[in-house]
Amino acid sequence: MRLEIPRGLIRDWELADAADLAASANNRKIWLRLRDHMPHPYSVADALAYLQRVAENESNQSFCLEVDGRAAGAIGLRVKEDVHRYTAELGYWLAEEFWGCGIMSAAVRAFTAERFATSPLQRIFAEVYADNPASARVLEKAGFEYEGRLRRNVVKDGKTLDSLVYAVVR
Repeated sequence: MRLEIPRGLIRDWELADAADLAASANNRKIWLRLRDHMPHPYSVADALAYLQRVAENESNQSFCLEVDGRAAGAIGLRVKEDVHRYTAELGYWLAEEFWGCGIMSAAVRAFTAERFATSPLQRIFAEVYADNPASARVLEKAGFEYEGRLRRNVVKDGKTLDSLVYAVVR
């Protein structure tokens, strides 16, 4: 994939992204907003292991968000199965230095449009932690609609949190 957005590019990951990925991802504020499968601290070894898994996965739906010429975040989908096979969950993160610049809203908007245009997906949704209003705003700016609150849905860093569900449909 190669999809241009303002100030950046959504593209396939490369093993050469490991150092930039580790530098961008090794941030507790980012880790607090993501699922626990992303380690913290985040090392170059973690980045290399992740990039190797992505390279070996033929159905990879995880992409690099390049900003100012370096790997500064990620965006991707997890396509569901069985009766949910035309539904995918969106995930994303961005290096803190680029927060509040509109980059992620533009990336989410462009990425979801491209996925709808090139796949049979009918629905893309995202769950954000209720204590992360900036991420909810990213989704709203990208055209996602609020669908509801999942109460006491996740445990992150020892805290039980609600999740907010947003979705966009074809």
